[in-house]
Amino acid sequence: MTSVGADSPVDGLLATVSIVLSLLVAVWALVAAVRHRPPDRVQFIGLAVLEVALLVLSVVALVAIGGGDRPGEPGAFFGYLVTLVCLPPLAWVLARMEPTRWGSAIVCAVCLVAPVVVVRLQQTWEVIGG
Repeated sequence: MTSVGADSPVDGLLATVSIVLSLLVAVWALVAAVRHRPPDRVQFIGLAVLEVALLVLSVVALVAIGGGDRPGEPGAFFGYLVTLVCLPPLAWVLARMEPTRWGSAIVCAVCLVAPVVVVRLQQTWEVIGG
């Protein structure tokens, strides 16, 4: 399979920033979980910043679709897009409900899933170019 084209709205700097932010928050949360610490302010701020980056990525993709571009697999693309923007708020809610080390583990797990969903979003966009 070829890489995502340069004209893809879900590739490039925004996707890279989202992936890096997510992995940084995951590492921070993993360290907290290993140290038996509940989710802290840094994790919640990280989730908020990640959500903003994912929302910007989503808006850019939706604007491109509004401008006439089309993902290769529209159904899967929109499913991944909705999932992606729901992940950080879900992690925040679940971590607040579990104020133990397991809350930090939840944040870590969700932040490890987000980069995978970003990559899948890119893959569902590129299918049309085959």
